[in-house]
Amino acid sequence: MDETALSLGTIDVSYLSTSAECSISRCKHSSEEWGECNSRPTLFRSATLKWKETLLGRKRPFVGRCCYVCTPQSRDNFFNASIPSLGLRNVIYINETHTRYRGWLARRFCYVLFVQERDVHKGMFAKNLTENVLNNSRVQKAIVDEASEPSTPGSFVQADPKAINKVKKKARKILQEMVANVSPALIRLTGWVLLKLFNSFFWNIQIHRGQIEMVKAATEMNLPLIFLPVHKSHIDYLLLTFILFCHNIKAPYIAAGNNLNIPIFSTLIRKLGGFFIRRKLDQSPDGRKDFLYRALLYVHVEELLRQQQFLEIFLEGTRSRSGKTSGARAGLLSVVVDALFSNATPDVLIIPVGISYDRIIEGHYNSEQLGKPKKNESIWSIARGVFRMLRKNYGCVRVDFAQPFSLKEYVNSQSQKPVPAPLSLEQALLPAILPSRPNDTVDEGAEASLPSSRDITSEPFRRELISNLAEHILFTANKSCAVMSTHIVACLLLYRHRQGTDLSRLVEDFFSMKEEVLARDFDLGFSGNSDDVVMHAIHLLGNCVNITNTSRNNEFFITPSTTIPAVFELNFYSNGVLHVFIKEAIIACSLHAVQSRRCRNGTNGASPSLISQEHLVRKAASLCYLLSNEFTVSLPCQLIYQVCHESVERLIQYGILLVAEDDQEDVSPSLTEHQWNKKLPEPLSWRSDEEDEDSDFGEEQRDCYLKVSQSQEHQQYITFLQRLLGPLLEAYSSVVIFVHNFSGPVLESEYLQKLHRHLISRTEKNVAVYAESATYSHVKNALKVFKEIGVFSQTTQRRDTILELSTTFLPQRNRQKLLEFIMSFMVL
Repeated sequence: MDETALSLGTIDVSYLSTSAECSISRCKHSSEEWGECNSRPTLFRSATLKWKETLLGRKRPFVGRCCYVCTPQSRDNFFNASIPSLGLRNVIYINETHTRYRGWLARRFCYVLFVQERDVHKGMFAKNLTENVLNNSRVQKAIVDEASEPSTPGSFVQADPKAINKVKKKARKILQEMVANVSPALIRLTGWVLLKLFNSFFWNIQIHRGQIEMVKAATEMNLPLIFLPVHKSHIDYLLLTFILFCHNIKAPYIAAGNNLNIPIFSTLIRKLGGFFIRRKLDQSPDGRKDFLYRALLYVHVEELLRQQQFLEIFLEGTRSRSGKTSGARAGLLSVVVDALFSNATPDVLIIPVGISYDRIIEGHYNSEQLGKPKKNESIWSIARGVFRMLRKNYGCVRVDFAQPFSLKEYVNSQSQKPVPAPLSLEQALLPAILPSRPNDTVDEGAEASLPSSRDITSEPFRRELISNLAEHILFTANKSCAVMSTHIVACLLLYRHRQGTDLSRLVEDFFSMKEEVLARDFDLGFSGNSDDVVMHAIHLLGNCVNITNTSRNNEFFITPSTTIPAVFELNFYSNGVLHVFIKEAIIACSLHAVQSRRCRNGTNGASPSLISQEHLVRKAASLCYLLSNEFTVSLPCQLIYQVCHESVERLIQYGILLVAEDDQEDVSPSLTEHQWNKKLPEPLSWRSDEEDEDSDFGEEQRDCYLKVSQSQEHQQYITFLQRLLGPLLEAYSSVVIFVHNFSGPVLESEYLQKLHRHLISRTEKNVAVYAESATYSHVKNALKVFKEIGVFSQTTQRRDTILELSTTFLPQRNRQKLLEFIMSFMVL
């Protein structure tokens, strides 16, 4: 079979013009077609694409390159100019050409022959893990320490042999749960089963050949590889192992939560390389730190790395319930870093992985977003899930492997450059929220907050290093995630056509938004004619979308369902495209805040239509801090201030913001401006990919005054961007309104439930502008931000967190200022 034909694996979706029912037929090896749109200019095309039309050329961007500031040498490794052109491949399309045999029998048994020819054998995997871990000096010390625990505070007795043997049995029992016993035969059998299953409920599973070539090159370095994927579905566990198996790459050991340690299923997971760890490592059931468990886990991971095994770690810790990447939980990553520090391995190669689904097999997480407790996994729930999957089709899957980078190089680069420790949210936001407070100046403490030592043995530096590394990985993995057709359709229906639109107009905007995504160097997880792909997405979104037949030209009218579960589900898929436009959305909301403030306070003789670029950037930076628990707009090695500055420059390049050349004037720095200057190191230590080589950013320069384009297309585009953040801002403002009547102290869990019920009630009464503002994840993140800002003070009693209003926000007027600060970004 022709290799170029095989690489794309696109879909062919045909629909009857007289019915909303669809008839879907699969074409496993058709050529790629982006689709043309010859009708009137649409919102996105006329708003931003004219400036880049000649540059697009309909080429897919190559995503996942590693950071050239922190890992410049790794950026040049495993990559060459031909890699981006290698194209895509559908992993689950297997025929006789993928085996050594030809003929009728080879065609009939190609799956069996394919898995039989994969290179997997017992010698690939770790040996004597349990004994090596138990004989390690750190584990031996932990066993003796636990056996010698004082019977009364302050008194220690020497452990007797019986106590030591008892603790050894306990350690061995823990390792029985923790250590995987990989079976090559079961890996082959599972590969064959997954080929059958995946072909039954997925259209295709696309990977980029060039990315796989980089991973293969990394395996030849004889170093341990750490795969760190985003976590969206339970299928993630199997998906990565399956893809690596298909390409003769050793299966990784997978860190899984002990919630999946259930009969029968747990045995299967262990034999496929999974090992179970506690979801909370810090405390034992009696409330004390379990040093024995931590020692066993540390030495187990260290032993895997010493034997050059591959690991798969989900940094988010749990599946994302919002469709966005969750915050990092870097506990297991810290063990990998410590193993490098202890010279257990000369180096470790880190590979972030992006995974995108047209539709996740779980369908949605509405019950949890509505506040219902998560159901524990069981063998019966797994069986029901498998049967449910076999009756449905879940569209396309796209997996992207980012460029591998050296952990040792990253550590060395961090120890050599004096980067200030990041500001806390309280330091960053309180001056903007309560500017009249006497202690508002950013303490010269940004210098004091620098770690006293950049040595790897320094605990503050170690914590900062691991935190920044986790953010780096998640940011790269999220940026590598391809945008799927369901993401774009859900986004358009919620934030562009919430009242509904004709199918033809939806197709036009879909085509233009697809081009917008490519123009911003993000990739797409689909291809084909826009009409067919839109209908494919509508079919997958199911009951979330209503289709009616209008009398006008016998055309379909598409509206999003208005029920709360349907809106929550659309929001989940819409968030798959949010990271593409998030920076521009922040600038658009900040633009509204600056304009509304000028209207309230007057313009002091200046033209009311002019906006200071510096003021706009500062306002955008404060919004980035406010929403920092929802998404990440920059790498840790980048300054939020400069990222916002570049986003403004991009809108200027689009023509949405216009530079008023005749109205520039020298900046006379205010107190706030002096504060920003303290935060910016001179000279700036990095430059973005988009920045020109001769950029003079960071040098003294005059402020630039801007005007907003008044063209209808640009105004509509700004409105679209502002709506993207509407649900978040409404959720945060609603929480602040609820806090106005706070009467504490109160348990955090209890208060969180009350908050969520309040937002759900607003939605049910049709008070909320955006029903999706009431999702549980929004409420949880808002409360977390307000704790970090200093709205609440918290104490811990018997593992329960007690909330009280802090002295800063005890006055009602300060809570009112917080509400006004958030509301200033909202377009009502």
